[in-house]
Amino acid sequence: MKICLLASGSKGNAVYIETGGTRLIIDAGLSATEILKRLALIGVEASSIHGILISHDHSDHTRGTGTLARKLKIPVLVSYRTRKAVEKLLHKCSVIEFESEYPFTFRDISIDPFQTTHDAVDPLGFVIDSTEGRYGHATDFGIVTRLLTEKLRRCRALVIEANHDEEMLMNGPYPWHLKQRIKSRHGHISNTESVNLLEELLHEGLQGVFLAHLSEVNNDPKLPQLAAEKLLGSQTVCSPELLIGTQYHPGRVLNI
Repeated sequence: MKICLLASGSKGNAVYIETGGTRLIIDAGLSATEILKRLALIGVEASSIHGILISHDHSDHTRGTGTLARKLKIPVLVSYRTRKAVEKLLHKCSVIEFESEYPFTFRDISIDPFQTTHDAVDPLGFVIDSTEGRYGHATDFGIVTRLLTEKLRRCRALVIEANHDEEMLMNGPYPWHLKQRIKSRHGHISNTESVNLLEELLHEGLQGVFLAHLSEVNNDPKLPQLAAEKLLGSQTVCSPELLIGTQYHPGRVLNI
């Protein structure tokens, strides 16, 4: 299993995952040109990508989807409701529709899309099962629900949000309505909430953890990193590699 955060943050998100015989891009929130550039930087041939899986309709997750899909002649995997919201982006694209809460098969993997709480049309997290283990993906959610926690259990690798430091958010430059939106049940979770979620998900098979969607204005990468390292150092259940998402260049490829 290989995973790389090609971009992570409010200006654009894209994740590369290779598992079994399938190579996917999860979200395409950068331009197609930039995504292709970042794939090349990590040594991945664009022609080897099999599909683009979309979590929700916000532009920082969909911006380059249509252009990239048309250029590579690959399908876009998207829920019915999200497809309707981004219909113009997907002009002349091959589309595979699915419904949240109904697992489906794509090539040699099983994808389980589950609901999250975010101010999008149909916000989803994903669990991907393959012969190489289970991968869990959840960014852009305002509260940690029981459903989300249960879905993400027993994963070999996790991508979870650590959006903001609460003090930086409240003391920062954002207008009050935007601060309230971020803190709401349909916004984003804080570093503290992210690490609390990670604590719930620790198990002996966990080998990699990515903290994603960090705010450039309301967070400092050192804060979630130190908090997660403190948690991981205080237990003996597992010793996963910890990686922090960045906005302007691809992160390190996790190969497990």
